[in-house]
Amino acid sequence: MFVFIAGGGRTGAQLATQLIAQNYEVRLVEHRRDLLGLLHHELPTEVIYEGIATDPSVLKLAGLDKANVIVACTNDDAANLVLCYLARTMFKVKRTIARINNPRNAWLFDKNFHVDETINQADVMAHLIQEEMSLGDMMTLLKLRRGRYSVVEEKVPPGAKAVGVQLKDLGLPDQCVIAAIIRDGHITLPRGTMSLKEGDEVLAVTDDEGAKKLATLLEPPDRSIL
Repeated sequence: MFVFIAGGGRTGAQLATQLIAQNYEVRLVEHRRDLLGLLHHELPTEVIYEGIATDPSVLKLAGLDKANVIVACTNDDAANLVLCYLARTMFKVKRTIARINNPRNAWLFDKNFHVDETINQADVMAHLIQEEMSLGDMMTLLKLRRGRYSVVEEKVPPGAKAVGVQLKDLGLPDQCVIAAIIRDGHITLPRGTMSLKEGDEVLAVTDDEGAKKLATLLEPPDRSIL
C-alpha cells in the first residue's frame, strides 16, 4: 500500500517512520527548510519530496496519483481540506484522512471536501475520558470497523452481578458477543449454558452500548453502590 503524507511536522514524521517499519510505501511532502533538515536525519531520502503540498504540480511529481491513501496532516486546516479535495477530484485517491488543528473547524471536514476520516485530538481525548469513566476496569484491546466496535477485556471481580449467571441469561444486547473466557490460564470458547466465575477474564466483541452493559455486569459491588 502506498501512503502519501502531506506535512513533515512531528505527526507526519512519526507516522512515516511507523509505516515504513511496517513495510508500507511512503512519500512525505514538506517545504519548510528547518523541518526538511530534521526529516533527512529520520527518514530515507527517497521518502521525502520537497515542495508545497497544496500545489497540484508538486503533488503530481511526488506521485499522489499512485497513492492508495493520503494523510493531510499539515498545521493549516485550510490546506488539509484543499489536499483532500485535490486528492479525490484530480488524483482519484480512494481514501483521504485529514488532521483537524482547530476543533472549531471540524464541521468543515465532511464529504463536500471529500474527507473520509478525520483526526481531531479534542474529540479523541474527550472520547477516551468518557470511555474511561463509563467502562471502569474494562480494557479496550482493539478498535474495529472505524471505531464502531471494540474488542474488550475485563477480569470478573468477586461479587460481580454476572458471577454464577449463565451467559444466555446475562441479557447482553445482540451487538455484544463474548468471544472467549480465560480461566485458570486456559482459553475456553463459551457456550450459552456456561456460567462466569470469579477471576475469569472475559473477551468480548461489542459496540459502545454493549460495552457499557457488560461493564455494569462485571463491576464490583462496591462500585455499583456508588
